[in-house]
Amino acid sequence: MKIRIIAAGGKMPAWVQEGYAEYAKRLPRELALEMVEIPLGQRGQKSSPALVDRARQKEGEAILAALGPRDHVVALDVKGKPWSTEQLSQQLQGWQMQGESVSLLIGGPDGLSADCLARARQRWSLSPLTLPHPLVRVVLAEQIYRAWTLLAGHPYHK
Repeated sequence: MKIRIIAAGGKMPAWVQEGYAEYAKRLPRELALEMVEIPLGQRGQKSSPALVDRARQKEGEAILAALGPRDHVVALDVKGKPWSTEQLSQQLQGWQMQGESVSLLIGGPDGLSADCLARARQRWSLSPLTLPHPLVRVVLAEQIYRAWTLLAGHPYHK
């Protein structure tokens, strides 16, 4: 099974790349984690709402283009359902049993487009806190690793 994180934004600091890579390499080959970066749409610090909407729409189109037709899509969304690590582990087990690739979507600074949210089978909230996008990548990779350790009976979770 492959899990792809499709994230708007690029040029992450070294600590983000290193943190993500550390957890991705710990996963077994049969649970490959892959990062797909989508360029951010153009916006400025004082962008009009219309410009922000266009940027979010452009990011959404690129995210949707990166999806496979049969991917199980999970949108990371502040309005989504929060999962405990144990619940994520159960989700992971279910995804493995379905045998489909899973794509986890991380939007840009203004969130995911309506089309991305509509394509998602599930919406997951990592936290009610506002997290910086670079940190989300590391937390997401660590939590997927932690969920796998629960399924594998590995002592990391304790």
